[in-house]
Amino acid sequence: MERLVLDSECMMPDDQGMSEEWIVRVHGKEYGPANLDTLREWKAEGRLLPANDARRANVDLWITAGEIPELFSVTPSVEALTQLTEPPVQVSRRSFNQILAETFQIYRKGFFQFLGLVLLVLLPSICSQLITAFVQPPQGSNVDIRSVLAAGFAFLTFILSIVLWPVYIAGIQILTAEIARGQRPGLIVVLNRAVRFWPRIAALCIFVYSVFFLLMVFGFVIGAIALAGGSSLLLIFFALALLILQVWMFGRFFVNVLFWQQFTVLENAGFIDALRDSRNLARSGRDLPWFQRPLWRGALIASLWFAFVLAVRLGPEWTTLQNY
Repeated sequence: MERLVLDSECMMPDDQGMSEEWIVRVHGKEYGPANLDTLREWKAEGRLLPANDARRANVDLWITAGEIPELFSVTPSVEALTQLTEPPVQVSRRSFNQILAETFQIYRKGFFQFLGLVLLVLLPSICSQLITAFVQPPQGSNVDIRSVLAAGFAFLTFILSIVLWPVYIAGIQILTAEIARGQRPGLIVVLNRAVRFWPRIAALCIFVYSVFFLLMVFGFVIGAIALAGGSSLLLIFFALALLILQVWMFGRFFVNVLFWQQFTVLENAGFIDALRDSRNLARSGRDLPWFQRPLWRGALIASLWFAFVLAVRLGPEWTTLQNY
């Protein structure tokens, strides 16, 4: 059975060996060894549940995580004794600056592998645009066989990009996790592992993106209702109420599916498990400051990424947009 460390930031050299260590099993994978402080952090982040299997590192007898002493339930006497004999537990957490710094280090170490994954989905589109530009007929001329072939080729490359998208998603997760562990896997190795996740990620992509698409269509319908209302104050208020509902639904769904890619690939979770674990992680850490919660950190990083992609896409068109 493959044994992994659930989060490298939790295994600090200073706190190893302070207490007995445990191994936990989540979705068929074993994580650890980890001491009690680390287990508490996993629990606070929603990664460890009472029903998960657990055992001591030096014992083969499996129990549930809920049976580990002082983890999910602490008796008053033990809690009082702990407060008298031990200092408060200081859990080491990455700051946002540390997260960004480590992210840039990961991309720097695996730049060419990441570039290969990006080209996997971009190259078909680039080839299609080049061929369409070369065979484009002059204005006023009739459509010839070359134009038809170019249009067919463009459609096939579009389908190919969509088919390769789940491989790209899985490859990004695998490559990032391996580099974070200190490994340098080659692009072919990453692709061979990523292909195995294609059916599950493809199904989740269809579901997640379809829901987002329907919510966007809902927004356009609300806009059409507002325009059709004209001077009707009642219809305008109705459209505003629907808009508030649409924004709430969009935000709620975005939060729930924020981490589905990580759980699908890194935790090998199934379709339902990936969505449920993503929701649980996004809603975990309520006892932490808001800027340390997984939800806010994930949303901020995703927003920065979306802003970067938008800037890259709109940058070449900025001169054209200024004319409007």
